[in-house]
Amino acid sequence: MLAVLALAAVIIAADQATKQWALSGLSDGRTVTLPTGFIHLHLLANPGAAFSFATGATWLITVCASAAVLAIPWFAARAKSWLLVVALGLLLGGAAGNLIDRLARDPGPGRGRVVDFIDYHGWFTGNVADIAIVLSAALLIVRATVISHRERRAALAPRENRDEPAGGGSAEAA
Repeated sequence: MLAVLALAAVIIAADQATKQWALSGLSDGRTVTLPTGFIHLHLLANPGAAFSFATGATWLITVCASAAVLAIPWFAARAKSWLLVVALGLLLGGAAGNLIDRLARDPGPGRGRVVDFIDYHGWFTGNVADIAIVLSAALLIVRATVISHRERRAALAPRENRDEPAGGGSAEAA
């Protein structure tokens, strides 16, 4: 649980620091093109969710983000793998980073706009919190598919391939 909270704190700090940089360095409408030319930095205030979806339901997004931030520690306390700990830390940090914007930025609490500034060649514009959420989703997909598949396969393996004997007794007793 402590690892989840520590990772979330790092994500929140990085997210808020980069948003502050974007607000001060890009507020004049300036666009910075990174060396590859694929990523551009320019300031946007996003009232919606990903891809500016649900721009008229900022309050609903705030409620959902608040629920996620409150629920993730419950799951984190039960996490049994490092992969799940990392995924939940990233998710908590990303959700909390954007929730801070919803609660503290204009036009007011619960309706605040998220500071986005990383433009992926016109496909979408996001921030560090969004990167953490996407990485978390990727890790959770890996956990749900690859690792769960391996665990199911091990559970279905014939008894002679397992460490424990069938029926709890020894093989010599038969």
